[in-house]
Amino acid sequence: MLDEVKRRMNAPDSPIQKIARINEASSHFEDMIRELLNSTPGLSCDFPRTAQEHVMRSGYPDLRIVDLMSKRVFYLDPKLYAVGSRDSSFRTFYFEPKIATNKVRDDAVHFIVGFEHEPREKNGRWNFTRWDLVDLAQFKVKLKAEFQSSNHDLYRPEAIVATSAK
Repeated sequence: MLDEVKRRMNAPDSPIQKIARINEASSHFEDMIRELLNSTPGLSCDFPRTAQEHVMRSGYPDLRIVDLMSKRVFYLDPKLYAVGSRDSSFRTFYFEPKIATNKVRDDAVHFIVGFEHEPREKNGRWNFTRWDLVDLAQFKVKLKAEFQSSNHDLYRPEAIVATSAK
């Protein structure tokens, strides 16, 4: 199925071939993968929903797949990366489990599918060269602990120990 996604995205009539910036191409991959998975007997694929049942296209994960027989859930997040950047140490994956926007609501298998692309050709074409399916069970993460606050939270009267005159 992923070979078929790559083939279709490389086709001259693919909507991706009209896109100037690769950052704008991800949703086309999501849509194509969703279409192909939904045409596969025994599978259902849709966009995951938040706790309030809202569909949110941004953020991890992009797709929720269900094996209809076993009811097993899989999350899949397509990523695009440039040739030569596969070993880059720059952050390319980010997930912050916020209550309002969290789309991970199932005990599931988590996958990333990375599609490698060449630089845009002079004629404007994109060429996708390969894909990698990554099982996040093998994922090594870096945790960034962060304290954050709004001014409303920070400048509470009971927390202020001194202040100047106006």
